[in-house]
Amino acid sequence: MKTRLNSLYIKFFASGKHWQENSKILKYLKIRLYLIIVLTIFSAGNKAGNQPGPGSLKSDTDIHQWIKEHFAKGKVPPFSFVYDGADSKTFITRWAYSAEKQICNDPDLEKYLFTYSDRNSGLIVKCFVTGFKDFPAVEWVLKFSNTSNRDTPILKKPYVLNYLSACESKGIFILHHAKGSSAAKSDFMPIDDTLKVGKSIEMMPVGGRSSDNTALPFYNVESPGDDGIMVAIGWSGKWCSEVLQTSENTLSLKAGMERMELTLYPGEEIRSPLICLLFWKGEDRMTGHNLFRQFILSHHTRQINGHFAELPLSSFLGRGGPAPCNEASCLTELYALATIERLKQFNILPEVVWLDAGWYTGSGKNWSNVGSWTVDKDRFPNGLKPITDAVHAAGAKFLLWFEPERVRAGTMLEKEHSEWLLKIPGNQYSLLDLGNKEARLWLTDYISSFLIKEGVDYYRQDFGLEPQEFWKANDKPDRIGISEIRHIEGLYALWDSLLVRFPNLIIDNCASGGRRIDLETVSRSSPLWRTDYSEIEPNGYQCHTYGINFYLPLSGTGNILSDKYGFRSSMSSAMVLSWDINSSHLYADRSFPEMQKYIQDFKRLRPYYYGDYYPLTSAKDITQDNVWLAYQLNRPGQENGLIMAFRRKDNTDKSIQVKLRGVDEEANYELNDEDSGTKITRTGKELMTGFTLTLDEKPGSLLIFYKKIN
Repeated sequence: MKTRLNSLYIKFFASGKHWQENSKILKYLKIRLYLIIVLTIFSAGNKAGNQPGPGSLKSDTDIHQWIKEHFAKGKVPPFSFVYDGADSKTFITRWAYSAEKQICNDPDLEKYLFTYSDRNSGLIVKCFVTGFKDFPAVEWVLKFSNTSNRDTPILKKPYVLNYLSACESKGIFILHHAKGSSAAKSDFMPIDDTLKVGKSIEMMPVGGRSSDNTALPFYNVESPGDDGIMVAIGWSGKWCSEVLQTSENTLSLKAGMERMELTLYPGEEIRSPLICLLFWKGEDRMTGHNLFRQFILSHHTRQINGHFAELPLSSFLGRGGPAPCNEASCLTELYALATIERLKQFNILPEVVWLDAGWYTGSGKNWSNVGSWTVDKDRFPNGLKPITDAVHAAGAKFLLWFEPERVRAGTMLEKEHSEWLLKIPGNQYSLLDLGNKEARLWLTDYISSFLIKEGVDYYRQDFGLEPQEFWKANDKPDRIGISEIRHIEGLYALWDSLLVRFPNLIIDNCASGGRRIDLETVSRSSPLWRTDYSEIEPNGYQCHTYGINFYLPLSGTGNILSDKYGFRSSMSSAMVLSWDINSSHLYADRSFPEMQKYIQDFKRLRPYYYGDYYPLTSAKDITQDNVWLAYQLNRPGQENGLIMAFRRKDNTDKSIQVKLRGVDEEANYELNDEDSGTKITRTGKELMTGFTLTLDEKPGSLLIFYKKIN
């Protein structure tokens, strides 16, 4: 038992690969773990500066009991739908009911199946519920099935989450949420809305991709009683959510599909979005965000060999050459091999070599000629295998770009399998229907064979098409939403099959940048390229890191500016280098030793991004060029962390005061300024009360490491 709990604690809070080497640290962690268990048992609140344990629960919430109460027989469950014109809350307690605890091999999980059956129409609603023992979290997903020999009445308005939360205290509720991605400086912008009784706030993406432009499917509702609920939605199509304060101490949460109004055919079954609630308690709402970040790492991140998959440092292959050259037009086998040799020569080889769009037949000067997924023999006469062999021989891995869901007219898929495509008259692109089982199985086998034949390690799936209009155009009047449902189900089946076939595979999830990020996609993939925002504007990248880290510990972005300010602006848990090492004019003031240093800096800084995150400056006016932006990354298991700060070009203040969090107010900390080499000692209380950052240059950056000392 002690061994199991100790490994859990390290899994949640310790970063780096060498924790086992220090027995003193291990002994300290065991003592700290014991204290956390005691605090959890007595449901103690968390004071400022102390970290919540993995099992910390909201004071009135026990997950097992919560499930038992909310899915009990005769109880209206925390979901709803409209069936044959009636709201489910008016009839579901009269339906046949069964509850079953399912077999689960994971000791941290409890799984249940609650079934609600309408004997008259044959509709069965299965609710699959997962309760977590190591986090105060619960998840569920619905499946609707027609067991009769006739079509069901119309099923619509599926709120997979329809939950009324009561707070012991009366007061202000605050909704903390974020924008999605639209290739803008404001991507993932934090939004804080104070709720008002009777006035709802609605969130929904645009176009049919889950984090497109207007909303990110993760949010935190802060209650007046120093507690709250983190909400996450797993649906890679067009979800919707509504938050409404119904009284001075009650809150209504709803979430589901935006478009669904359909009949189910005999024997047919469909699934719903996935809902996750994580309850937290603490004086600081970041308690909830950081507990959720660790929850994502533990339960919704790709696991390889028993550990979450660390995201790589990557580098584009073939960006060099005279304008308008790019990998879609000028990259050849010989050029690629020469570039790999050059990366080795100057010791700037990344962990992953990245070949993006344009390697396939018909791409030519237009990378968007997608749909013919065969290697362009004019530029790669021997396929990609000589290139991947060279990458592997150099000690790196190889990532390859695909965009299988978008098909351009005249390409291989359009010519050979037009019956698999969803079309709109006048549109040069079609949508490959992943809801078509034949199409999905063909694509799964094709990509699998391709990865093996060409020696590809990591699979990048882009999606530059807004699918909603294709789904709408192909739905029948009594089947609204079915095309979307089947496509999303097919996407998950495709990725799940690939991950089973390739145990060490990492899937990069791109959709015109980060426009398809949700709980289901992050469980299978990672956004290595979270935005298509301009690589030459570093302040936007600072904004993106600031915003997305409230929810996700793993994401990546590009870096084309190999100066200190530009590199640190791109720093995250993953990075894609766009350095053109064959162009002398762009990097005339940059040396290869500097590039080597930045690569080592990334590897040194990356583990900190798996820890706890605290914004140190306000989210107000975050996109302006006259502000400071700063954040803190804290590693409780190792008693250290870092401060990353930026003074932008139009800012007139040389200094700014910040308040650190997550430190022990009674301990001493050594702070090391990375650039000046200056070391100072401060107490935790001093750091929490106010610590001054100073920069003479603008734009300029500060990187300060801190660690607890005896």
